Amino acid sequence: MTEVAVAASDIPLATLSAITHAKEECAGAILETLAAALRSTGGTPEHNIFAELTELGLGDSPAADIWRKLMSLDLSFFRSPTSQAMRAEVGANYILRVLDRHGIPVSDEIRTRVLTCTDNALLDQWFDRALTATDAIDLFSNES
Repeated sequence: MTEVAVAASDIPLATLSAITHAKEECAGAILETLAAALRSTGGTPEHNIFAELTELGLGDSPAADIWRKLMSLDLSFFRSPTSQAMRAEVGANYILRVLDRHGIPVSDEIRTRVLTCTDNALLDQWFDRALTATDAIDLFSNES
């Protein structure tokens, strides 16, 4: 059994190990193994929380920087409905922020449409359009 398979078989223990050994020289290897184990589980909601707990447990240690880099490389395994909703909320807020920074007024109707959208691919399109929009309605150009 590989180290990744061992870690995947007991994610809570692997998380505890990563946090416990955060200040040791082996921290990077342990964190890489934990990240690979989390990816191998397919991002179950139960395991997704351990990625968050790991970051919190590492605090502001150098190991926390390693963990953040590992997590920024591939966040696709966070597929739970909660993770998707959080991504959508952040995306919607950035769209509205870009419009605000460009001095573009946003009606309540458009604000509601953006904030209630849960389609991350669509939010990505709207964000790209927000960067060059001259009117908030420009977000929805080319939509039927």
